[in-house]
Amino acid sequence: MLMKNPLKEHLITDEKHYFSRREVIKQGVRFGVGLTLAAKAPWSWAEGNQGGGLSDKFTKTHYGEELTPHSFRDITNYNNFYEFGTGKRDPAKNAHTLKPNPWHVSVTGECDNQGDYDLEDFIAPYQLEERVYRLRCVEAWSMVIPWLGVPLASVLKTFKPNANAKYIVFKTLVDEEQMPWQKRPILNWPYTEGLTIEEAMNPLAFMAVGLYGKTLPNQNGAPLRLVVPWKYGFKSIKSIVSIHFQEKQPLNTWQEQASSEYGFYANVNPNVDHPRWSQARERVIGGGSFFNPEKRDTELFNGYQDEVGHLYAGLDLSKNI
Repeated sequence: MLMKNPLKEHLITDEKHYFSRREVIKQGVRFGVGLTLAAKAPWSWAEGNQGGGLSDKFTKTHYGEELTPHSFRDITNYNNFYEFGTGKRDPAKNAHTLKPNPWHVSVTGECDNQGDYDLEDFIAPYQLEERVYRLRCVEAWSMVIPWLGVPLASVLKTFKPNANAKYIVFKTLVDEEQMPWQKRPILNWPYTEGLTIEEAMNPLAFMAVGLYGKTLPNQNGAPLRLVVPWKYGFKSIKSIVSIHFQEKQPLNTWQEQASSEYGFYANVNPNVDHPRWSQARERVIGGGSFFNPEKRDTELFNGYQDEVGHLYAGLDLSKNI
């Protein structure tokens, strides 16, 4: 069951402003853009760093319909993206160097349809959806985001993974000019993440190309990022350029960086503390004051236990972090 946690009125985008933006976006449809294999995608990838408008040829889904999204400003100015700095405000200041157009995704490994795909061709066959999901980070903060994209399962099935495809490995772009913090030995680049095939095929898993009806801003992972709402935010890898199907469990970036603190699964579990902080409660970004921030109880699997709990039947969630 999806969780309910309305935020204070001053923290969210006014409803009339949100839907007025969508009315403006609708005008773009009159120019005859389409979402087919034969045509290019109906948006401008070149505007990704500015959060340009998307066509409204997308489906409003039930995912998170009871949640109230954070404001566009909060979502785009408080981010983890070490390729652009280690501070939460750094990506918004520094990510202008990323060039999300043109963009290509390499698909390799245990699948029939390997190859290099232009982003437009990668996404264009699918009907875009809007989903509202909560993002939970291990630093014990959270926000609610209205993502725009396509189900991950739909994309992966296109490549026809075979019986040996037990895991999916994603990698971020490596380019020191576009991502200047990669010149620093903060992490072992490229940033790498992985899912089991069962996790990747779960209906909640999502490939995002936008938020709030706009293309993804650079600091939020333009032009293509993963969204796995029942896991900690670092599993939702940004600026993806590689998808690889393989038989053995991969080593993800944070597992490699600090194996005593991070495991492969990274499921939200309030009963297992991080070695350096409690996971039992989370700070709602923008809520309360500096000295008295708004907090809420953390929920198992970020509140999506009914949808994903079966994936981990028999797995010790205190050891398999």
